[in-house]
This record gives sequence, structure tokens and C-alpha cells, in this order.
Amino acid sequence: MINCPSWPGGVAASAFEGCDAIAHCAGINREIGSQTYRRVHIEGTANVLEAASRSGVRGCLMLSFLRARPDCGSPYHESKWAAEELVRHSGLEYTILKAGIIYGRGDHMLDHLSHSFYTLPLLATVGFREQPIRPVAVADLAEVMIAALVDGRLPGKTVSVLGPETLFFSDAVRRVAQVIGKSVLIFPAPVAFHYVLSRILERIMRIPLVATAQVRILSEGITEAAPYAGSLPPDLQPTLRFTSNQIREGLPEAGRFGLRDLRCCLSR
Repeated sequence: MINCPSWPGGVAASAFEGCDAIAHCAGINREIGSQTYRRVHIEGTANVLEAASRSGVRGCLMLSFLRARPDCGSPYHESKWAAEELVRHSGLEYTILKAGIIYGRGDHMLDHLSHSFYTLPLLATVGFREQPIRPVAVADLAEVMIAALVDGRLPGKTVSVLGPETLFFSDAVRRVAQVIGKSVLIFPAPVAFHYVLSRILERIMRIPLVATAQVRILSEGITEAAPYAGSLPPDLQPTLRFTSNQIREGLPEAGRFGLRDLRCCLSR
């Protein structure tokens, strides 16, 4: 089993020698230089599938996004959907997991929220009417992936993978702040404000506090697949709630944002 990125020159078939199935989890939430949605999500997936076919791999699991869909005006969503379609028509045994917010050590949510609160304990929610989310623990997601790739379950299926708890993003923020011992001021802001902010942050930060694609994601809510996707069997349903213990396990080393997080400093 290989988690294969989208190498620019394509993927050599030898990369998959001895593999029965592959896990294709590559993805970006903003474009930087040559790393475009088309190149990573679409061309990268095509490269992986071509190499898999040449090397005799029988199956492919793709990690996609819950609301990836065509003709919605978002290059992120549309390119993820295009990649899904490539997998469905690849001739390989496939499983597509459409996940929402995934959290755990090294993620964007716990990492960025904690560093943000150590820097300036403020957070603006996306829009004046918050949309719900269902965060899923990476450990639960891994169990589903193992079931599909190793145990051969979910063949030919496109299924949604969501956490067991529905809450607002502001609720998740308060839980993170409580775990790190910070008091955070939360206030609503228009979606347009977040789009402007995200474009600025994408230009100045190595990993932006919020990306344009994430603004769209949070403005829609992340509780239902679009278009429809099937549900997991009861024994594979995620069970880990967004508790203090789960948050604590996924938190990075304490610290605030600094010069190391700016793209200009990285280039120097």
C-alpha cells in the first residue's frame, strides 16, 4: 500500500511493484506556482492510475472531499470531482472516501487554531449564520482505509466518512481553546471578508491560516455529501468524538506564529 503524491514527471510503474492496492491521498487546498489543482488533483491522479495499471495493481482507494462536485464554481471542488471520475472509470477495483474535516497530529485545523490562539486569541466565524461540521479523527479514517484496502471491503463504493458528532465550528474552536488554556473572542464576519483575508494569507504565509477553498467549505457546511454518497457499514462508522483527549493528542508543540511561517522568510 502506497500513499503516492503527484510527481510532476508522472509515476513510474516500478513504484507500485509488489502492491496489490494503493491509497491515493494527495491533495492541496491552495495553488502555489506549478502546484495547481489541475496538476495535483487531476493530472496527478491520472499518473497514479496509469502506473497502477501498468504494474498490475488490482485496486485503488482515493481520499476525496465530502462536497467535491462538478460545475459549482470552486476549482478545488471541481478538480477533486474530476479525480473521482478518473478513478471510477479506471478499470481498477476502487473505493472513494468522501471525508469532511479530518483532525489529528499535523492537520491544518488543530495546528492552525492552536498557533493562532497563542498569537492572538481572536476568531471570526465564516458568515453571520454558521454552518455545522462533523470532524472525523484520523484514526477512525485509517480504520476505514484498512478495511477497504486490506480486507477488501467497500468495492466499487463511494462513501462519506464523517465524525459521530455534529457541531458548529465555533464550538470546536472553544474546545481547542479550553484544552490549551486560552480564552478566545469569537465573532461573526461576512463571507466576503474571509475571501479577501484568505487571498492575503495565501500570498504571505507558507501554510495560510485560512485558504480560499476552506472559506467555501466552511460557508457551505460539512455534514452531507454532495452529490449523494453512500454510508459506511455500522461497524466502520467513526466513533471518536471531538473530545479534550482527542484534541490533546492531535495538538502540535505550543507556540505562536512567527517569521518562519511567512513565505518571504522561507525563500530567503
